[in-house]
Amino acid sequence: MTRTRRASYAGLSDTGRVRTHNEDTVLLSPPVFAVADGLGGHHAGEIASLVAIETLAEQAPPRPDAKALGRAVRAANRAVLQAAAAGQGHSSMGTTLTAAMVDGTSIVVAHVGDSRAYLFHANRLEQITNDHSMIADMLRQGSITVEESRVHPNRSIITRALGSDPNMRADIYEVDAEPGDRLLLCTDGLTGMLSDAKIADALSAYGDADSAARALIDAANAAGGHDNISVVVVDINDGNTAPGAASEARIRGIASILITLFVIAAIAGIAAIGVWRYAYQQAYVVSEDNRVVLYRGFPDTWAGLELRWLVQETTMTPGALGPVMAARLAQGIPVENVEAGVELLEQYQREIAEDAQ
Repeated sequence: MTRTRRASYAGLSDTGRVRTHNEDTVLLSPPVFAVADGLGGHHAGEIASLVAIETLAEQAPPRPDAKALGRAVRAANRAVLQAAAAGQGHSSMGTTLTAAMVDGTSIVVAHVGDSRAYLFHANRLEQITNDHSMIADMLRQGSITVEESRVHPNRSIITRALGSDPNMRADIYEVDAEPGDRLLLCTDGLTGMLSDAKIADALSAYGDADSAARALIDAANAAGGHDNISVVVVDINDGNTAPGAASEARIRGIASILITLFVIAAIAGIAAIGVWRYAYQQAYVVSEDNRVVLYRGFPDTWAGLELRWLVQETTMTPGALGPVMAARLAQGIPVENVEAGVELLEQYQREIAEDAQ
């Protein structure tokens, strides 16, 4: 068990009771905090998570900045891909990454995979991130229950990970917290063992971050400890924030929402031409009829209109690219433009050819 602690935050990582080694990595480097859950088997997963965390620590901005944090995560993704290409770990290794930057009551979160970020506010646990996993998609569709998801045979398949796609994008969240709130980052070794209610109980029962982190690890192990377990607990306070800054931040947030609504209303008036032009500049790669294909446009309809145009069909099957990539292709992988999509298809063909040798 490894542990790192400071006055208002703590991080703890444990192998659990089933696994023989720990593929998780934790980062505590204020204002940056993160957890990463490595994928790819013995040693490869721990290399992927370590490379991602080290790159994030080097590339993260000095203060919370959504765009800059997103760029740091993309740099971490490139680093994992480069490490695999250089023969470190395994060619198919990858990692989840959930990173947060905290400045007073302002929090920015970047998220890839099924590790999670929560905010514990007013004795309620609020999940900030949405899992990139097959099970999460099934839950959102209502095809399974939460209880069924805990024992489903596909519960370990994630649809987005660092190291799986050079065009990987992180989900970014900006959160206005309040003094006294708690931020929790954790790998699925915790959430796979404990319900949200039990996690909330542990966070409310202990006044210091270190004790809360230890209680979470102990509870997950007591429930079976089927996976590596990593947690980061950060107590939110004003820090150096000037009086009233939190309220001002909330006012700015409300103003931003109002501006956004105004923009949406304006766009709605001229949307037909504008959306069509914008759609024509977009592209995505997706699996269709068990083949990998490239489309120009959007995978979803807009106002009942289908804005997509087939560009290229291939004979590649998504299964030939592995279960993680197959799951991602089922959802569709956005690319910068059609040219980037063609390059991605060529890359997939090279990977399949190399695996066949």
